[in-house]
Amino acid sequence: MSVSLSSLILLPIWISMAQIQQGGPDEKEKTTALKDLLSRIDLDELMKKDEPPLDFPDTLEGFEYAFNEKGQLRHIKTGEPFVFNYREDLHRWNQKRYEALGEIITKYVYELLEKDCNLKKISIPVDATESEPKSFIFMSEDALTNPQKLMVLIHGSGVVRAGQWARRLIINEDLDSGTQIPFIKRAMDEGYGVIVLNPNENYIEVEKPKIPVQSSSDSSDEPAEKRERKDKVSKETKKRRDFYEKYRNPQREKEMMQLYIRENGSPEEHAVYVWDHFIAQSAAEKVFFVAHSYGGLAFVELMIQREADVKSKVTAVALTDSVHNVWHQEAGKTVREWMRENCCNWVSSSEPLDTSVESMLPDCPRVSAACSTEM
Repeated sequence: MSVSLSSLILLPIWISMAQIQQGGPDEKEKTTALKDLLSRIDLDELMKKDEPPLDFPDTLEGFEYAFNEKGQLRHIKTGEPFVFNYREDLHRWNQKRYEALGEIITKYVYELLEKDCNLKKISIPVDATESEPKSFIFMSEDALTNPQKLMVLIHGSGVVRAGQWARRLIINEDLDSGTQIPFIKRAMDEGYGVIVLNPNENYIEVEKPKIPVQSSSDSSDEPAEKRERKDKVSKETKKRRDFYEKYRNPQREKEMMQLYIRENGSPEEHAVYVWDHFIAQSAAEKVFFVAHSYGGLAFVELMIQREADVKSKVTAVALTDSVHNVWHQEAGKTVREWMRENCCNWVSSSEPLDTSVESMLPDCPRVSAACSTEM
């Protein structure tokens, strides 16, 4: 039986508390002191000491997984599905491993959009300088020139990126369930141009610059000998602090800062930007949207900000479990009326497909998806 370091550290304290609590009133002060000690112990930090390094592969092959001919993620040696609890009792480590695999899958889906669906990766902002943060969307060759039909896809919130509906479904089910690829291929087969939005790519992360500690000798009028003694003490103190920090938090992750992408700092901003610079410029007579979850909210915000343009160009909108709210988003009467005529929200329900589902909001019809639309 393995015993964790954190358990070994805390066990004597728990035993002491149990013994003290059996004593009389005079022991209350000791109990209070021990409780105070426990409150100062960061259990999350202690648990990190039991973890293996947060050092994961950067390829599917490194994880020993691959997608089979059915689009299912399987272990290349055992053929088994992905196992989340790779190491027992190490939930944080398992979660970090899952996230690392998810990042690889995001890149894998990007490759499929380009190679399998023949979409082009378009950098935004369109006038970005070389040094500023950038995002991107995907478009078919005829997205802006197709004179008839254009399909626009918007995913929901969270870790998903362009081309995905749900990372969990990609990992645990298959690519057809979790990606937008079946929608893209069918749309293209039926003569649509396609634009795939990327509303969660709102910033890039860079490591926070370390703020240099100014030496006390830089701006002091103290005698040189005294400054040298102070600097020596300061260096020894820093050395002890760094040693303690390394012991206290051996898996300390880098401190990161976010640099937001101009005019694309939120899903709502992104939807408006792509509309202004791409969709509104397209030749298509009819534009259709498919928007899941928060993507529905982003579309409604676009509708509010570009009402006349949207009405003139968009023919229909298919929502799936949309989280929009016409009251909170302050959608006007004319927006709500247009949504009632041109939008439909398929929601999770056990009722037969397309059965009307009651709604408290006066916007678009809600009908059953005959299953969970969790993506």
